[in-house]
Amino acid sequence: MTRESPAWLRAEREYRDRLPDRCTVPELFEDSAARHVDRPAQQYKGGVYDRSLVATGVVPAAEPGEFATLTYGEMRDIVRRLAAGLRELGLGAGDRVAIYADTRMEWAQVDFATLAAGCVVTTVYTESSPAQLHYLLQDPGARAVVVGSEALLETLLGVEDDLDLDLEGIVLLDEPTREYDRADIYTLGDIHERGVRAYDPEAYQAWLDDRDAADLASLVYTSGTTGDPKGVKLSHHNFRTNVRQVHRRFCPRPDKEPGTPTLDEETRAVSFLPLAHVFERLSGHFALFSVGASVGYAESPDTLTEDFPKLAPTTAGSVPRVYERIYEGIREQAGESDTRASVFEWAAGVARRYADAESPGPLLRLQHGVADRLVYSTVRERLGGNIEFLVSGGGSLSPELSRLFLGMGVTVVEGYGLTETSPVVSTNPLEDIRPGTLGPPVVGVETRVDESVVPQAEFAASGKVGELLVRGDSVTEGYWEQPDATEQAFDDGWFRTGDIVAESPDGYLTFRERLKQLLVLSTGKNVAPGPIEDRFATSERITQIMLVGDGRKYVAALVVPNVTRLRGWATEQGVSLPADSAAVCANDRAREWVREALLEVNADLSPHESVERFELVTEEWTAENGLLTPSMKKKRRRITDAYEEKVERLYAEGVAVE
Repeated sequence: MTRESPAWLRAEREYRDRLPDRCTVPELFEDSAARHVDRPAQQYKGGVYDRSLVATGVVPAAEPGEFATLTYGEMRDIVRRLAAGLRELGLGAGDRVAIYADTRMEWAQVDFATLAAGCVVTTVYTESSPAQLHYLLQDPGARAVVVGSEALLETLLGVEDDLDLDLEGIVLLDEPTREYDRADIYTLGDIHERGVRAYDPEAYQAWLDDRDAADLASLVYTSGTTGDPKGVKLSHHNFRTNVRQVHRRFCPRPDKEPGTPTLDEETRAVSFLPLAHVFERLSGHFALFSVGASVGYAESPDTLTEDFPKLAPTTAGSVPRVYERIYEGIREQAGESDTRASVFEWAAGVARRYADAESPGPLLRLQHGVADRLVYSTVRERLGGNIEFLVSGGGSLSPELSRLFLGMGVTVVEGYGLTETSPVVSTNPLEDIRPGTLGPPVVGVETRVDESVVPQAEFAASGKVGELLVRGDSVTEGYWEQPDATEQAFDDGWFRTGDIVAESPDGYLTFRERLKQLLVLSTGKNVAPGPIEDRFATSERITQIMLVGDGRKYVAALVVPNVTRLRGWATEQGVSLPADSAAVCANDRAREWVREALLEVNADLSPHESVERFELVTEEWTAENGLLTPSMKKKRRRITDAYEEKVERLYAEGVAVE
């Protein structure tokens, strides 16, 4: 930084949490459980799973649709017995255990238990195709697989014959509905019962003592959007370092003003992102359990409107697409009548002005108070009524959306990280949130900006622009059995992130684009598609958009229209639209409706950045149809391939924006 550091950052550098300095992840959990033994640790929903731990009486059943609670003492007992049961299964230090399950209470328990048994956790997304599943088990040489449901078990059994593995066992989290004619399939309840019989406190402690902080804790696989996924090697010390960095920024510090939200034993979080992804694993799991927080597990991202009020969390972490959906849902509800829709749009405008104002005047404060009673309070109630702050990661959050939430009294803290960095590199501090930025790096992460990779004149900024390089104790040592890829990823000890960022003079980072996703037009101009696409995050007419144009003369776009709003507009205007979605996308009036939204954004763009042509597509891009990653980032190559004909038409006869 070029000027004196702010007081909060100086205090952050001096802060030390209460946890051991250099230790393993199980030791972090044991330390926290001992200090918070009677406090709530996990909340789990009834009627969602046929939990084998419930069937065997290990945990009480929750009422359907309601949440029950386990204390830290109860969770610790389960973790210890599961660790002993895994050892009884024949697993030992360094063996890889794959977890192939959705985010739920048992995922967290198995994670800590596997690590306590001295094993290495390797993660598998439940959206994985059979071919991907085969790769994600074969590549690490899994010795056991923990499976969430019978449906996932059937997928596993379908690829098992082609696996060249010596599996000690397959562990099903749920109770099976039928008999399996083989002796190596167990339920989690079975493993727990084995552990009850075998558990010995001295042996358990010996397993913990035998592991060093430098030992491999987990293999977390990249999304594989540009080839086979790579197994990122993350040690116990990588995770411990990043936990400390998060604690320094968000835990109670003596310098924090009274009323400033913090992460501590009073924190109540809701978890719904994939724990197979390192973002949720660190921010919604390791960092929270190590401070004695309570974690409630939503049924799924689709039930958040039901689960948030019941859990009443103070915090949660999510990806930008979920925040976009929350906003879309709020706006759709407001749009049920003309009066409510106009009130909402007025309140949204007030929120933007309020967030931007350094010192709101009397009139703006009055307007904000009225808007709060009419709109903002309802937004906060839909999030459970107790949110202190939310965290956004795993992608770029629209600055417009960040300002809107902030102005509505919902603080969204955006950060940045990668699987290779455990993952947190930077995050906005609650003391100085700047919407649209990623915040400054956390203490202990060194950063450098390589300005040579992009033409500076095309990325105007007050500071440096270029590829972000990082180093520090939270950075991986490399990829599993891929020395060439490891060598390519590092430059004299610095990890090359592949991300283009702008760095302000006082150290705040702003994401510009993935280096590989820059559109280099045939004119030689560079265009970063992500920030332009983010401008449509609050559009009522466009649900999703992806820019194309690499090697072409101009920028064009594939657009998923908001069909619900489109049909509502058509009814109001007396416009007849076809019932078939594909026909709607070919309708001239529908295209004109979308075109107006594109024109509005184009007005603020440079000529070479403006969208010149577009095509409408009917299907929303999701992780389920393979067009988004599990963390809900666009798989650009897949989308381009899926709509190859439309992309070609964009450069022949696509709909002109102007």
